[in-house]
Amino acid sequence: MAKIRSQFICQSCGHLEARWVGRCSGCGEWNTFEEERVAPRTATARTSETLKPTGKPVRLGDLDLVRDPRTTTSISEFDRVLGGGIVKGSVVLVGGEPGIGKSTLMLQLAGKLAETGRKVLYLSGEESLAQIGMRGRRLGVEGKDLYLVVETRLEELTEHVKAIGPDLLVVDSIQTMATTQLQSTPGSVAQLREVTSALTQLAKGTGLPVFLVGHVTKDGAIAGPKLLEHLVDTVLYFEGRHGMPFRILRAVKNRFGSTNEIGVFEMRNKGLVEIPDPSRIFLAERPEDASGSAVVCTFEGSRPLLVEVQALVSPNSYGPPRVTAIGVDTSRVLLMLNILEKRTGLKVTGSDVFVNIAGGVKVAETAVDLGLVAALASSQLDVPIDQGTVLFGEVGLTGEVRAVGQAMSRLSEVNKLGFERCVLPEGNLKTLTAEGEPMPDIALRGVSTVADVLKQLFGKTT
Repeated sequence: MAKIRSQFICQSCGHLEARWVGRCSGCGEWNTFEEERVAPRTATARTSETLKPTGKPVRLGDLDLVRDPRTTTSISEFDRVLGGGIVKGSVVLVGGEPGIGKSTLMLQLAGKLAETGRKVLYLSGEESLAQIGMRGRRLGVEGKDLYLVVETRLEELTEHVKAIGPDLLVVDSIQTMATTQLQSTPGSVAQLREVTSALTQLAKGTGLPVFLVGHVTKDGAIAGPKLLEHLVDTVLYFEGRHGMPFRILRAVKNRFGSTNEIGVFEMRNKGLVEIPDPSRIFLAERPEDASGSAVVCTFEGSRPLLVEVQALVSPNSYGPPRVTAIGVDTSRVLLMLNILEKRTGLKVTGSDVFVNIAGGVKVAETAVDLGLVAALASSQLDVPIDQGTVLFGEVGLTGEVRAVGQAMSRLSEVNKLGFERCVLPEGNLKTLTAEGEPMPDIALRGVSTVADVLKQLFGKTT
């Protein structure tokens, strides 16, 4: 009988130690080591080894470059994030907070593919068949080729795959799976590493696409070490604010497509519904004639997106001034506040500042700088911005407004939604004029500095 040994594994990065230590030398985190009892691996029993494909070295010039077509899911927002559809033999990790809708999204995906005649095996380690069945009826999933199984052992899962021969495998969730070759508990670093490695080898060896559902920690990272993300081809995060119906599917790693694309969904009683035109949704409840509100055009992947930037600048009477931002980096807001005060003379020192991107969207593009400046100035001056105005542009430390990419696509989106005026960098306006392309039927106002922005919007510089 193989002798069982003990080892200590960092639950943050997967670093191994022979004994317990307080601080991990790999990632620097404190009190993250846990003891795990591991049996030695055997050459005949290790699942990942038996599934490992073999082949001979091939010269690059001799490769057949004919691509296998992607499998579309009939969920266009999902296909957009994947890069056009599911790639044969790919392993996709889907993470998100509890209750955000990961299982709902995966069951809808499985149902859509099963409706096209493809066999789908949906494995759950957390719910009973009755629970999955009730959710399926609520979502209207009726695919006859959708197979459900409740299992937590890797060896049994591989047997089910051999027996059914599915075209897609969904594992919900990877933290519940374990292999009998290790003595550690499900969800431990050793089990996560071994199970994910085995499923990756299964996918590469057979061409079976595999979707893994993963939990996230309180910090928003997928539970387990970062090596879990290194083992898979694509990592998707399903995110949204609690109490808000909108959900955003975002790629943070994608070997087969862009990591800048997002998919927008709305959670309803019968499941997730695609939002093909999210700009209208995010601006639907915008207040009229309210100070501190500005519409900005940002880009997410290949999609222009209009969102509302809300700002509240209020005199502080309750202690030290605070700056709070939701949906945008707080350091970016602090930077815009300092530029606004230094370059225009608008006094915001000593005030509480709150910034929010309406609709639960997170924006990181520098093109939102102009919208941030406009919303902050509007709130401080208590003067609303004209309802028909949209802004975009990057703001530099000297107060200059810099040009951004995809200006014509942004203007087309602004025009499509019926806005009448756009404040944009002077550099973008000159480039568009020089190219001689047909311009949208909206008034364009070029600005070179932050002071120009205040003059355009409020008729004054301070």
